[in-house]
Amino acid sequence: MALQTLAICFLIPPLIYIYTMSVISTRFPMLRNKKICLLIAHPDDEAMFFSPTLLALTEPSTGNHVKILCLSSGDAEGLGETRKRELVKSGMKLGLRREEDIYVHEDKSKFPDSMTTPWSGSDVSALLDSAFAPSSASRSSDSPPAVNIDVLVSFDPTGVSGHINHRSLYHGACQWLSSLQRTGHSSPVALYTLGSVNIVRKYSMFFDIVATLVEFGFQCGWSREVNRVNTSKNKGSSVRGEAVSGRREFPERLVLASGLGPGGWGKAWKAMTEAHKSQMLWFRYGWIILSRYMVVNDLALVSPSRAARAGPVCGGGRKEAVFELTTKVVEGEKDQ
Repeated sequence: MALQTLAICFLIPPLIYIYTMSVISTRFPMLRNKKICLLIAHPDDEAMFFSPTLLALTEPSTGNHVKILCLSSGDAEGLGETRKRELVKSGMKLGLRREEDIYVHEDKSKFPDSMTTPWSGSDVSALLDSAFAPSSASRSSDSPPAVNIDVLVSFDPTGVSGHINHRSLYHGACQWLSSLQRTGHSSPVALYTLGSVNIVRKYSMFFDIVATLVEFGFQCGWSREVNRVNTSKNKGSSVRGEAVSGRREFPERLVLASGLGPGGWGKAWKAMTEAHKSQMLWFRYGWIILSRYMVVNDLALVSPSRAARAGPVCGGGRKEAVFELTTKVVEGEKDQ
């Protein structure tokens, strides 16, 4: 009898999670038919922190086109070239369409892989401008800038782990978002950031789905967000949102959850253990088993006013464009 009770106690939480995940996937807001860029600081960030985001947004039924832009090769230990290749392999395991959609920009003078050296917000902003709005500088200040992405996804001000490079991405992304503002026009790019949580929630595995949904309910309102999704479906809209002031409305928050089987958490596990082999020290296994970020992501939409306040925090540096993205995965990769 005691053994049966114990078995039931072990089975009930995963079953509740699986049911909850199915509700999230069918009734909660989702980005559709968007050009999306995931902005990360190091190879393995995409797997350790954003696996649920990538698995959800690259699902073919969403119609999204997702790319990854990484601002360093993680070369602090001399493994830069290895880690570039690992990032490409991981991205493909997590659903990206092709290797050419994964870019590593390496400029150690501006973006060193460091636990203590922040990256200039202006340098990050200039990089994003060069990559995604290359003609913005030549346009009238009253005209909306031409951009080639709809959504940018990155870390929040805390950077999940507190890493200074993660936090710098947030400030640079906000600074770029503010630079896209034009008189009478909202920013053509939506910025979503991955929420940081306390250490108990961080290592609570799939159990954190409860706290995540409670937080979603308090901050966004269950009925408002879910009903808006259902209304959009009933109207036959190809995206979950309506046109507002000349741009698409984006959900305030996104909850993205992966399954516990081989198509969800299993893919995230393989992205780390099979792709990022150079990073698989003993404590990494603890992360991929216990971390909620391997199965649950919650993304918050950054408002223009919040972006304007956050942008200059990591200021300094030059404002000119610093590079132009090419269609190569990693410079020189194909020659090796």
